[in-house]
Amino acid sequence: MIYLGLSILLSSLLYVIFKLFDVYKINTLQAIVVNYLVAFITGIISSNGTYDITTVLKSDWLFLAMFMGILFITIFNVMALTAQRNGLSVASVASKMSLVIPVIAGFTIFNEEWNILKAIGIIIALAAVYFTTVDKKSQSNIDWTPKKLLLPLALFVGSGIIDTVLKILQNNHMSNSNEDVISATIFSFAFIAGSAAVIYGLIYKNEKLEWKSLIGGIVLGIPNFFSIVVILKALNSPGLESTFVYPINHVGTVVLSTMFGLFLFKEKLKSRNVLGIILAIIAIVFIAFAKA
Repeated sequence: MIYLGLSILLSSLLYVIFKLFDVYKINTLQAIVVNYLVAFITGIISSNGTYDITTVLKSDWLFLAMFMGILFITIFNVMALTAQRNGLSVASVASKMSLVIPVIAGFTIFNEEWNILKAIGIIIALAAVYFTTVDKKSQSNIDWTPKKLLLPLALFVGSGIIDTVLKILQNNHMSNSNEDVISATIFSFAFIAGSAAVIYGLIYKNEKLEWKSLIGGIVLGIPNFFSIVVILKALNSPGLESTFVYPINHVGTVVLSTMFGLFLFKEKLKSRNVLGIILAIIAIVFIAFAKA
C-alpha cells in the first residue's frame, strides 16, 4: 500500500510540473526528451551497479521495454495533439478513463478475482474521473464527429496499453530486484525515439534548443522515473491485484492533482468537480472493501 500511495503522490507531482511548464513557457517536447535521459541515468544510479547492458540486450523482456519506450513518446505526442485539437479536459478524460483496459485485462488475461463490490467500485471510479476532469463548458464544445474522436480514441487505447504492458512486465519478467533496470531500459528507448522527434523539429521546423527545457527535463525526470518504479512495485506487492491498483491509482491521482491545482494554482472547483471527488472517495471505499 505504501508503494501505491507513493505512485499517486508522484503521478500527481508530474501534473504539477507540467502545469509549471505552461506557466514558464517551456518547450514541453524538448523537456520530455531530456526527462527520459534523466530518468534513464537515475535508473542506472538507482540499480546500484546491477544495470549491465549485455544482460539487458539478452533479456527476454527487451522488446517489451523497447515497445514501451516508443509508446511513451508516441502517446505523449497524441496527448498533446488531443489537448490542442479537442481540449485539455478531453485529453485528461481519455487518458484516465483508459483504466478500463488494464482492468479488463486483469480479469481476463491474469484471472484476477472478480466480485460485485469491485465491479461497482470500478464503475464509480470511471464516473469520478469523468466528473472531476470535465467541466460543463468543455463538454459542450466537444466535436463528436468520428474524425475528431480519432485522437481521443488513440489516446484512450494507447494509455490503456501502457498500463497493461506494465502489468505483463511485472507478472512475467519482474523480480523484487530488477524494477530499476527494467524502468531505466524503458526510458532509454523513450529517449532515443524522442530525440528523433526533437532533431526533426530542429532541422525541418527551425526550432531552437532552450535552456529552460533542459532544466524542466531535469526536474521532471527523477520523479517520473520513480513513478514507474513504485507502480511496478505496487503491482508486485503480495495481495495487490491490478484491478485494485489501477482504479485506486487513477482516481487517487485525479483527486490529488485537483487538490494541488486548487491550493497551488488557485484553480476553482465546479459543482461537478466536487461530485467527482465525492465519487472517487466512494469508489476507493468500495474497491478497498472488495479487496478485504
